[in-house]
This record gives sequence, C-alpha cells and structure tokens, in this order.
Amino acid sequence: MNLAKPIVDWSSAFANRLRSDWITWRLAKPYPLRKQNESVGAYGERIASIYLERQGYFILERSFRLKSGEIDLIAAWQRRVVVFVEVKTWAVQLENSGGPSDAVDDRKQEKISRTAMTYMKRHRLLDAAGRADVIEVVLGGSPQRPNIRHFENAFEAVGSFQMFS
Repeated sequence: MNLAKPIVDWSSAFANRLRSDWITWRLAKPYPLRKQNESVGAYGERIASIYLERQGYFILERSFRLKSGEIDLIAAWQRRVVVFVEVKTWAVQLENSGGPSDAVDDRKQEKISRTAMTYMKRHRLLDAAGRADVIEVVLGGSPQRPNIRHFENAFEAVGSFQMFS
C-alpha cells in the first residue's frame, strides 16, 4: 500500500499567514503628526515612505532630482524590483473628483520614465526589473489616520524608455 504525503507545506502557509497578520497590524498603527513647517506634499511623501516600509519595501532614495524630473521615492521590493513611486497628496478629499492620482498625466509619466531610466543607468541596474507606482494620500479629518491608496505598476514606461517589466 502506497501512502502519498500531502503536498501542502504547512510551515510556509503558517509563515505567510503570520506575515500577513504582521503587516496588517503595522499598517493599522497611527502615522506621525505633521511637523510645524512641513508642507502637505512633504508630509504625504513622509507618510508614503512609512507606509512602504510597513509593507516590507526598502527605501533607497527620497526626492531623487535631475534636470529631466523628480521621483518622490525609490524603493526595492523583495530585493528584485526597483520601484519608482510618485506620491500625490491632498489635505481633504474633494467631492466629485477622482483623487490625487489623476494628476499623474502622460507628461508626468514621461518625466518619471526618463528620470527612472537615468537612475537605473547611474546605479547599473539596467538588468533589474523596475516598475512605476503611484501612492495617493488624503489627509482628511483624522491627522494620524490618512487614507492611502497604492497603485502598483500604475503605468508602463512612456516613450523610448522601456525598462519596466
């Protein structure tokens, strides 16, 4: 009689569940208050970086600037993917409007793509996978509980800068 062992690896299922619970708990923690002289945009970028770190991302750079454009956050995801993040922040949600992420139009996407390509060339990351994300932060009424929406792989590289996968 041949008894087959189950294929399910309970230790990895348990580990995934534990990781999921840990991330959920970390995301539920309140965010820091806005500093006295901090702009809404800078505060949104700070909240977005904390959010990404709580998700397991590793922040490589903040506010990477070139003549061609700026990228708010550059992060690494699971040591395999370089993530270029555009953060859009509103103090309050406006009625009958889509959200802050609607401001990332074709022109802005091309600037991000060009700047991301330059970053990858400078850091010899052309063989690494890359993607562009958009995070929108709406501060709203509760100062330590902003509404955060993360759009992974929000757009394809625009123009002749096809490095995303």
